[in-house]
Amino acid sequence: MKICFMPASPSITYITLSVFTVTSKSLTVQWSGLTGASSYKITATPKYSSKRPVFAQFGGNTVIGSVNSLSPNTVYTVQLEAIDNALNVLSSAMTEETTAPDIPSIVEAYSKKSDSMTVVFTEVFGATSYILRAETDDFFSETPVSSSPGTILQLQPYTDYKLSVMSVNSGGRSQPSEDVIAKTVVVAPQLNTTSPTNDSIRVSWFPVDNAVLYTLSIIQEGSSTRVKVNTTDITVTFDNLIAGVTYCIQGTAWDSQGRTGDHLNVCQITRPPSPDVIDVQVSGGRSLGIAVYWVAVQGANNYIAWTSNGRNCTSTDNNYCYIIPVECGQNRSVSVIAFNDAGPSSPSQPAPYITYPCLPDNIWVEEPSPDSCSLRWDNVQLVDYYMAFIKRDDGTERSCNTTETTCPFSCTCGFNYLVTVFPYNQAGSSPYANVRNYTTIPCCPQDVTVQLISTDTLEVMWTAVKGAEVYETTAAQTNDVVHCNDTSPVCALSDLRCNTAYSVIVTPCSELRGCNRTCPSNTRETAPCSPEILNITQTNSSTYKVFITNPNTPYTNYTISAIGRYDAHTCQTRNNSCELTSLPCGSTYEVTTVATSAAGRSLPGYDKVLETGPCCPSFVKVTQVTQALTNVTWSPGNGARSYITSLSSSHGYAKCHTLDTHCLMGCITCSTNYSVTLEAISSTGHKSECKYLGFSSSPCCPIGIRLYRRANNTLRVNWHSLGTQINNHTVEIYGTGANYTCTTDDGRKYCDFQEGACGEVYTVVVAPLQQNGMKVPFCQPRTYSVPCPGGSVSTGICKLISRRRRSVN
Repeated sequence: MKICFMPASPSITYITLSVFTVTSKSLTVQWSGLTGASSYKITATPKYSSKRPVFAQFGGNTVIGSVNSLSPNTVYTVQLEAIDNALNVLSSAMTEETTAPDIPSIVEAYSKKSDSMTVVFTEVFGATSYILRAETDDFFSETPVSSSPGTILQLQPYTDYKLSVMSVNSGGRSQPSEDVIAKTVVVAPQLNTTSPTNDSIRVSWFPVDNAVLYTLSIIQEGSSTRVKVNTTDITVTFDNLIAGVTYCIQGTAWDSQGRTGDHLNVCQITRPPSPDVIDVQVSGGRSLGIAVYWVAVQGANNYIAWTSNGRNCTSTDNNYCYIIPVECGQNRSVSVIAFNDAGPSSPSQPAPYITYPCLPDNIWVEEPSPDSCSLRWDNVQLVDYYMAFIKRDDGTERSCNTTETTCPFSCTCGFNYLVTVFPYNQAGSSPYANVRNYTTIPCCPQDVTVQLISTDTLEVMWTAVKGAEVYETTAAQTNDVVHCNDTSPVCALSDLRCNTAYSVIVTPCSELRGCNRTCPSNTRETAPCSPEILNITQTNSSTYKVFITNPNTPYTNYTISAIGRYDAHTCQTRNNSCELTSLPCGSTYEVTTVATSAAGRSLPGYDKVLETGPCCPSFVKVTQVTQALTNVTWSPGNGARSYITSLSSSHGYAKCHTLDTHCLMGCITCSTNYSVTLEAISSTGHKSECKYLGFSSSPCCPIGIRLYRRANNTLRVNWHSLGTQINNHTVEIYGTGANYTCTTDDGRKYCDFQEGACGEVYTVVVAPLQQNGMKVPFCQPRTYSVPCPGGSVSTGICKLISRRRRSVN
């Protein structure tokens, strides 16, 4: 879709134009409305021909319109003009578009398949492709094709469709051609085939909708002879066929108008003929079996040989197979059946065979008295005699040839015997025999060692003894026995009680003869029990006392360890407490305890965290900022997160709690001695009390300051002092004509100055001197006016002009 616009005037007012639809003889465009337009005019002019333009005009409320009577397959320049009531053009827009080609027509429509329709149509000039349309009441489909004829797919069988064709070029599509009605053909029957016998094939299918007749044709694979059958039934059987040969059958349905529908081909092989067995051989080896040989037959894919007792084997590429295993001592027969995709052939004639004798079901050894044994076995049917073999594990061997079911032999304690029996008959001996293992009662191990490998586990080791299949190891303590059974000469007795002596016995056992219960015991003690920390108390700033449980014998040593990030401390005791000394402040330790005795070392008890108090800052500095405000600073204390700083005196105290290493403290009384203390607090709440040298606040600034003239033209400044201390003062007077300074001694509270000129305004600062001779820097200045004698103010009285306020405690 093309969209064009042109400006209406230098002011920003546009109209847009776009092509909506195109046909062979018309163009439909749409545009954006323009304020002030009373009508719109559309002009379509052929671009490459001399044909006359076509016009169309629409009202001011219209935004879509068509231009008709155009030529097919022609490029037009389309112009839109917005016109006001005075017939002025307010704005215009232009675009180009090609009309669709001319309308084609359908020549013929026919169906060869039930899901498609082929349409033959006339091709028109200028068309780049075509669209075939198929419709029913509830179906609509459009199929693009490049030329005639074209095929419409995915249709329904035996259904009437209304068909039309449209031509297409870059501009669009033409109008549909006149409709043509055509019907699709019926579907092919879905054939199901079987071969009931090796010379017949049966074909069946479900009825096809709208079909009145069916045609089936059959042809042998590789042949040109075809047999056709017409029927209205839904089953047909073809007889007198060749066994093991593939036949292909084609099925077609006819509708009532005599049209054939789809074709469906299926192929079916007949069952193979019966094979003939030519040989059966009994095979030896570890597994008893038979080899069956037969003559191959036509059309067989595979063969199965079946014995009369249900054994079978399968072959695909050969004309023989092996049945392994087969039953011993049996007189049986075997038949062969050929198979292909159609099914099995009839079985061949049975072929007889005889197998070897069976083995005795049970073989066992009896030991009625020491050193005297007898090998026995169950009787076996159809056996002429037995061969018995007895082999000792040191290589000594004995055999018996007997018709009985027993063979006596001499046996020794602690030896292992392998016994077997072979039965024989006229077919020979069994290719294998069952071997039994017999062990006489084992002897006690003489080199048992018991060692503690963990706090609650004893490892017991010994040399294996003859005839022992399993060893039973026990660790016995009063009302408590721990068992361990293993085939190896090693055992770990775990989960034992700590600090306990156990009696350990190794008992060798065999499955047939049981266990030797006469073996001696060994005594071993387990490691001490783990002590636990009960409490930790602080004795002084660097010493902590640890209290522990004492669950072991009095001769057990306990080691208590405090492990820190940079150091470790230990103490030892045989009691229930000991002291950890020289622990630095501001440190965290994991404290654990371990017990040690002659038996070994216990597991460590559960850790407890010991946090020493935070370190006090190395210095604290107090600086007075104003008469009532001080700034306290200090160095960081290791392990401290926050601090509480206090200044205390008989007049009161000041305190602050901060995370920083400085603090502003108010409410300080002048001329007062303060004690300085600080609490360092860790992140877990541990506190350390820290004391420092005292702090004396500065002398108090005087009050009641007066400036007045005396009779001899001198100026006097006097004042009152606060506090009980006697301090010297410094007085400074500043005027426009002169500056005066005076320092008192012996506690005098006035200063006199010789006035230079009368009528001055003076600034007066009176400050006490500290012990170091420096004046207090924060006493406030006052301003006075001193009129000349005879002025409006009484002689000798100075007027206070202004003074700065200050707080006085």
